[in-house]
Amino acid sequence: MDNPRIVSAAEWHAARTNLLAREKEATHAKDAADAARRELPMTEVTKDYTFTGPDGPTRLRDLFDGRRQLITYHFMWRHADSGFPGEDQGCPTCSFLVDSIGELSHLQACDTTLALVSRAPITSIERFRKRMGWQIPWYSSAGSDFNYDFHVSFDEDKVPLEYNYKDKETLQREAPYIRSGADGPGVSVFVRDGASGDTRIFHTYSAYERGLDTLLGTYRWLELTPLGRQRHVVEFPHHDTYDRAP
Repeated sequence: MDNPRIVSAAEWHAARTNLLAREKEATHAKDAADAARRELPMTEVTKDYTFTGPDGPTRLRDLFDGRRQLITYHFMWRHADSGFPGEDQGCPTCSFLVDSIGELSHLQACDTTLALVSRAPITSIERFRKRMGWQIPWYSSAGSDFNYDFHVSFDEDKVPLEYNYKDKETLQREAPYIRSGADGPGVSVFVRDGASGDTRIFHTYSAYERGLDTLLGTYRWLELTPLGRQRHVVEFPHHDTYDRAP
């Protein structure tokens, strides 16, 4: 905002009214996309995925915690052996997103559980969660096919390379950083049907990359301001390192 345009109150009101019409158009378009998302078909999850939580092994059906719906955020982990020497901690960008989640009781009152899943040892996850001060449920998918089947961890010996609904050829051209051994962020949604012990689980939705933008609460506030977002999402550090960030 190097050269702000200063106008009278009447001119500002007219400009704001014009913008309001555009904002309403965007809201209506989002409402239509949200309705279409709710009408998406679903596919049954037949693989019995297992995870590790703070209390030991658990299954996908247990992650629902008795509720009808489950949202899993695929939280990237910075492994010491995957291009981040000396690191064993959660991704700063994913941490920026999780900082925006807020009070879980509102989701839970709507029969929905939100949980984080990472391809990392549960001991590392618990250490990092304590450091960040988060209470959200967080599970390790290490040793499971879960990350690979939902295309947020990449190993061509397990599944063909795919991310954000793009095949290997497209990724090599548009996103060469997506390669075997790497991870990507994402969100996946599930719904369950049936009584305990006879539960069927269905996958209803997954999103990646810019599809996660709406989950970044800090951006929603910054977008109201003249300076806007200011930083790309990958430029936000862990919230406890601002005093050390360049």
